[in-house]
Amino acid sequence: MPRNLDLTALRSFVTVAEVGGVTRAAGHLHLTQSAVSMQLKRLEDSLGLSLIDRSARTVTLTPTGEQLLSYARRMLTLNDEAIARMTDDGFEGEIVLGVPHDILYPAIPTFLAAFAHTYPRLKVRLLSLPTRTLKDMYARGECDAILTTEETTGEGGETLLSLPLVWAGATGGTAHRDRPLNFAFCRNCIFSPLARAALDRAGIEWHSVVDSPSDRAAEVAVMADLAVYVILDQTLPAGVSKLPANAGLPDLPMQNINLYRSNTLPASVSEDLARLLRDNYARLGNTVRLAAE
Repeated sequence: MPRNLDLTALRSFVTVAEVGGVTRAAGHLHLTQSAVSMQLKRLEDSLGLSLIDRSARTVTLTPTGEQLLSYARRMLTLNDEAIARMTDDGFEGEIVLGVPHDILYPAIPTFLAAFAHTYPRLKVRLLSLPTRTLKDMYARGECDAILTTEETTGEGGETLLSLPLVWAGATGGTAHRDRPLNFAFCRNCIFSPLARAALDRAGIEWHSVVDSPSDRAAEVAVMADLAVYVILDQTLPAGVSKLPANAGLPDLPMQNINLYRSNTLPASVSEDLARLLRDNYARLGNTVRLAAE
């Protein structure tokens, strides 16, 4: 017949081992010294093993006790985690967060991990769509919060970070030297009209290599050194590099990464969401400043 270890006795055993004495452990556990001693004795009797060397002046575990200590810590951790999850009265449900494809990395994965730790029972449904689409959905109440990339900041928005828009091509590539310039862009990209207008003002002929609703299609063409495109600094994917200033391409404007939050979100959730996003984009901003120095 299977035997069960007493978790209460295990907690006393672990506490005694960690604080170095029964008296101290009793204070930590809000028990009497005799109660802790009885729990230790009951644990030893249930196992038929000696766990504590009582011949020493200080509390010393026997080799068997040292072995049990590792198991006991893991069992208590799992017990406490299960209790916390089952009795947590925190927020539950789902929030919808919209983020344009070009700013998913590097800030959003870290944000999502931190938010999940803060609100383990509140799920985030992530939508990766162009800024225009996200703003339309937000206006219709279909998103609880959105990030956007814009030259300005709309009503109710908060600018988390401003980044330069840069020309980019395949790492080590030569597509930027071609004339007409081969330009790849996503049909819904908010940056492409800015880049095309800058090329026109500079008198640089350009040719559309990719005209797709998919950001990935433009990235593939650029990675293959078939074209160049525009992207926010510090958000370039692997295999793509910022073009040098002497590439002969016109300067591009700064862009804001803006946050919009619905007033339907609970106040504490909304504030924590904003705080975590601010922290992650502040770190990205520090990276930009260090790179510029």
